[in-house]
Amino acid sequence: MTAKTMTTPKIHPAAARLHAAAAARILVIDGAMGTMIQRHKLSEEDYRGDRFKDWHRDVKGNNDLLVLTRPDIIRDIHAQYLAAGADIVETNTFNAQTISMADYGMEEIAREINVAAARLAREACDAAMAKDPSRPRFVAGAVGPTNRTASISPDVNNPSYRNVTFEDLRIAYKEQVEGLIEGGSDVILIETIFDTLNAKAAGVATLEAFESMGVTLPIMISGTITDRSGRTLSGQTPTAFWYSMRHLRPFSIGLNCALGADLMRPHLAEIATVADACVSAYPNAGLPNAMGEYDETPHEMACQIEAWAKDGLVNIVGGCCGSTPDHIRHVAEHVAKFKPRTLPVIAPRMRLSGLEPFVAA
Repeated sequence: MTAKTMTTPKIHPAAARLHAAAAARILVIDGAMGTMIQRHKLSEEDYRGDRFKDWHRDVKGNNDLLVLTRPDIIRDIHAQYLAAGADIVETNTFNAQTISMADYGMEEIAREINVAAARLAREACDAAMAKDPSRPRFVAGAVGPTNRTASISPDVNNPSYRNVTFEDLRIAYKEQVEGLIEGGSDVILIETIFDTLNAKAAGVATLEAFESMGVTLPIMISGTITDRSGRTLSGQTPTAFWYSMRHLRPFSIGLNCALGADLMRPHLAEIATVADACVSAYPNAGLPNAMGEYDETPHEMACQIEAWAKDGLVNIVGGCCGSTPDHIRHVAEHVAKFKPRTLPVIAPRMRLSGLEPFVAA
């Protein structure tokens, strides 16, 4: 028998460019994909296209499927955000893994969707860089939280019950990340994390995908503080969340979704004091109104984010639900005059996390 030969995955060539760009300026990530898709008022037939015209289930609302059936719309949305000043655009893959795709009976095309989505974003970034070669643009392969939680029982009468396992998540995420890498992503973004256990499965899967694909990409991590409690849905404080994820040595850690910029600030400031990685933040355009719509104007949102930049809290900013290219344009303009947050030097200590952080004396 011969021992298995282990090879170290090569570093993706975009990694050095990303770090250099982040050292030079506050980077801007794009805004909401769903908000832009809703503007097109697409029908069931639009979602199906020719390929899925006879599909046995309704597919309207499966926004990730549009990379196959309406790639023109998705490519144009990427282009609009890039024209507005985004340095990083996210792939349209928030639910593109087998667990979420099971809602539509489309588990078998999950990887195909990720490859196609990354290629569309890649095309848009390459086109933008062709117009301005001095400014690199980056594709962030978006990995969402799935529609299940590994930490919390969905049955109030059976607290021990789970409808998904860590292994289920790991397998689904690995396939997704492999597709995102194949399609041309520069970064893997594990985002909108409400359950840290789900995110840890995504982290393990991402490292396994790096090994299987023979390349290592920077990792971005973005959690969600679900309400004014200041905790994730699975109960962690921002610091405890960082301590749970720092073993991945991510390029960035931060927050997105759930809150507007005004309510996100104290939780973002907490992360900024403890994390020796870049800090990202892309809030909603305020909180939804009674009709589920977002009323915060581009100027209002940008002014709040400008204060973060002025106070040295952030390295990457953008928008989540309700934000548009106009929001991103204003944000980019408002933060351009400020230097990115300086990464702190954190003294080595044993740092542990449950719902609360623990630091050894």
